[in-house]
Amino acid sequence: RGLTSTMYATWPCPLPNGRMGEEMVLGFDAARAQRLLVIPPLFDEANKFRHQIFEIMRRIDSREVDCFLPDLPGCNESTADLPQQTMGQWRAAVAAAATHFRATHVLAIRSGGWLVPGDIPGWLYAPVKPRQVLRSLLRARIIAAREAGRDETSDGLLETARTEGIELAGWPLGAQLVRELEAEEATPTGAQIVIEHSDVGGQPLWLRAENDDDPEQADALAAIVAIGIHGL
Repeated sequence: RGLTSTMYATWPCPLPNGRMGEEMVLGFDAARAQRLLVIPPLFDEANKFRHQIFEIMRRIDSREVDCFLPDLPGCNESTADLPQQTMGQWRAAVAAAATHFRATHVLAIRSGGWLVPGDIPGWLYAPVKPRQVLRSLLRARIIAAREAGRDETSDGLLETARTEGIELAGWPLGAQLVRELEAEEATPTGAQIVIEHSDVGGQPLWLRAENDDDPEQADALAAIVAIGIHGL
């Protein structure tokens, strides 16, 4: 069978003021019964996985599953302001996307797992704690500051960030989001199965120096998901 045509479209995304906005979506849609919502990682890892997610979706489409990758407010091609976003708003957006695309399953990658509705079956690939991501962003800023001759500390940056927000590694984060990243546990609910990276193999993309893709990893992850969906 030939692959479904890739589509770029818009989808209706809820706004904090109760109105609806529009965000972009990449999808493979042939109106099939099995429909997978893909939630990408946030911040720098979104760039690291951009091509890889497309390759995973292409493979899953070839196994008779529709796939949808929606932009979230403030991310990718979104025109919404990132500093205004919170975990709650992103979760509302993901829930709305799941309803709009009639998702039967979900695949969340890395920090995307924080946002998944608890009642949709699926998979969390290599989930990571919010505090770990925040520490990584802080570390990148401190290293850049040191190279520029400035002395910054994690504690000092966080003290300001909790009330004023902060820019970390080029990402402007609002104060509420910073506080959420510090406090959230984002523990899996049990509705989704955790896929450890060791199940996929190879060097993780998020540890590579440059943005990259890995066909063998895409094959492995797509196979796990497709077999799980079809119950083979």
